[in-house]
Amino acid sequence: MISPVMPTYARADLAFARGEGVYLYTADGERYLDFAAGIAVNALGHGHPRLVSALAEQGAALWHVSNLYRIPDQERLAERLVANSFADSVFFSNSGAEAVECGVKMVRRYFDEAGEPGRYRIITCAGAFHGRTLAAIAAGGQEKHLAGFDPVVDGFDQVAFGNLNELRAAIGPETAAILVEPVLGEGGVRVADPEYLRGLRAVADEYGLLLFFDEVQCGMGRTGRLFAHEWAGVTPDIMALAKALGGGFPVAACLATGRVAACMTTGTHGSTFGGNPLAMAVANAVLDVMLADGFLDTVERMGNILRGRLDEIAARRPEAVEDVRGLGLMLGMKLRTDARDMVERLRGRGLLTVAAGDNVLRLVPPLIIEESHIDEAAAILDRCLAEAPA
Repeated sequence: MISPVMPTYARADLAFARGEGVYLYTADGERYLDFAAGIAVNALGHGHPRLVSALAEQGAALWHVSNLYRIPDQERLAERLVANSFADSVFFSNSGAEAVECGVKMVRRYFDEAGEPGRYRIITCAGAFHGRTLAAIAAGGQEKHLAGFDPVVDGFDQVAFGNLNELRAAIGPETAAILVEPVLGEGGVRVADPEYLRGLRAVADEYGLLLFFDEVQCGMGRTGRLFAHEWAGVTPDIMALAKALGGGFPVAACLATGRVAACMTTGTHGSTFGGNPLAMAVANAVLDVMLADGFLDTVERMGNILRGRLDEIAARRPEAVEDVRGLGLMLGMKLRTDARDMVERLRGRGLLTVAAGDNVLRLVPPLIIEESHIDEAAAILDRCLAEAPA
């Protein structure tokens, strides 16, 4: 007999009753240090007073009206995102996949409006993950996500991540855009070289393509800058955000320059729940915290400390760790032992992590961690790696 909850997840036999800061607690009071953060979602930890207050106040006032009317906090959040990014306009939705879909539609609409409807193909990278909709799994191109969902949505051409020569060779008369994660999340916490990102911008400009960054996981402070692409000093034409934008509340955004966003006129796109008052109240509270003086500097500092601890462990445990990779507080360890087994071992010791592709153990803790939390996590990790089978 099938479970009432559709069996699409391989869940751990563990349930949490509450969270506080960087810790989660079961109903029995067992405490876990959370270095998974809901897969890089709970950027401000659990029960953050600013977010709780914003949600409670808005919940008592107004939950939902849809986009039939003006939503002042939506306008405010859009203005703040525009003021702190390359973008001129923002569309709000509920999930990262929706934000990516909005960007894909925008690419096609832009060239259609420009009188080039035959330009619709988007170059993506092997190992990417852009969500679970039919178009998003086609963009990601991973067989494990595509299996059983034929026919694959047309319009995406894959090249190797980081290879500009291969990308150039893939450009044809139907090519419209390049879609890249500045840091591959599910694909193994692989950081794009700044020169590669600058090269993407140059290629897009040379061929008249749109540059589309998926920062659903690596954006919103995760790398120590508000957006990961800032490290390379480049700007895209379109960017997808989600995950940390709501700090745990479902909200996403697709940002674009004015010349691109102008094609999205009345009726071309929509979302019933997207940008509703509850989501906007929480997302504005997240920005209040992230844009405060010193917040991102602290994230960068904690990221450097965590990276240092991981490098020390890797040097001490070469039989278990192949390399350490990542940026800011989006870090990974490529293991010689099974990464998914290590996730279970760590969980048994009270540390929550998440696996990624390429046999990588992913550490994406809340951005509010302190050095004491890093020391606690490092001690557990070192002990479990020492006990891991060769």
